[in-house]
Amino acid sequence: MESSPRVVGGPQKPGPGDFWRGLWSSLGGRLPLVIAALVALVGVTTSYVQVEPDEVGVILRLGRFIGTVEPGPHFRIPFGVDRITKVPVQRQLKAEFGFRTEHLDGRTTYQPEKPELVRESLMLTGDLNVAVVEWIVQYKIKDPYQYLFKVKNVEAMLRDISEASMRAVVGDHSVNEVLTTGRQRVATEAKALLQGLADRYETGVDIQQVVLQDVNPPDPVKPSFNEVNQAFQEKERAINEAYADLNREIPRARGEAEETLRAAEGYAIERVNRARGEADRFVRIHEEYRKAPDVTRRRMYLETLAEVLQRTRQKVVVDESHKGVTPMLWMNGAGAPPAAGAAAQVKGQP
Repeated sequence: MESSPRVVGGPQKPGPGDFWRGLWSSLGGRLPLVIAALVALVGVTTSYVQVEPDEVGVILRLGRFIGTVEPGPHFRIPFGVDRITKVPVQRQLKAEFGFRTEHLDGRTTYQPEKPELVRESLMLTGDLNVAVVEWIVQYKIKDPYQYLFKVKNVEAMLRDISEASMRAVVGDHSVNEVLTTGRQRVATEAKALLQGLADRYETGVDIQQVVLQDVNPPDPVKPSFNEVNQAFQEKERAINEAYADLNREIPRARGEAEETLRAAEGYAIERVNRARGEADRFVRIHEEYRKAPDVTRRRMYLETLAEVLQRTRQKVVVDESHKGVTPMLWMNGAGAPPAAGAAAQVKGQP
């Protein structure tokens, strides 16, 4: 059987084999040199690594830890022999509990409440009340080796022990302490407990700070709690006002009592001195009377008369040796006699 004749004519398209055959023929014996150059280029580009200022590099050689390197450019054996893992030891990291923040377009926004976030923030206090606690744990990596190789997932471990620490500390305090006066103490105790657990499990992290972001009662009981809290604040205010009045009135009362006591002592001294003076005066008058009775009697009469006349507004002097109306001498400076009963009649002594 005769085969059909082959039609020859027109240009033929080159196949894939033609491309490689042409490349091989063009390279000729230079192919090993090209391969060596490519290998050298890959080796050079993969042997250089830059460690940033806030990082350290952890070197693994064939999967085995051999040490760390400081920030700066470093050489490593290429082709996967050496691997350098960068760990941000100077950077402050944080973990949020009960809420999450998102950074969008340079702005920080809070995610809406999710069931897992609500469960994360619900705490039982020591007096069997419920509080919604949101907090932040700020930490740094202090041991890169422990951070990379001792715990499989340090972030998950840190979240678990942080939640356990906060629940334990909140359970040792009353709801009023957690919500108001004891917040700083709760944060301090939680930080100490969390650091102990982090060191115990060799996480390689250093807890910098525990911050209670927001602490509130659950929404269903928030109005009742606010009323109780307001009553407690009014009670404290009344107590403080009472103490203020006490501190103000007691010193004033003590001052008045001291003043009264000093006045009484002064009055007593004055009365005693006056009595002694009158007694001494009486003794001296008696001695003078014994020496000259008539003279002393007249002098006492005149002194008494002068003292009595100083207390009267109108005075009339009557000479008993004369009869009639002419002997009267008005001493009040007026030309007419005084009203009836207003004059004082003074009689002389023989």
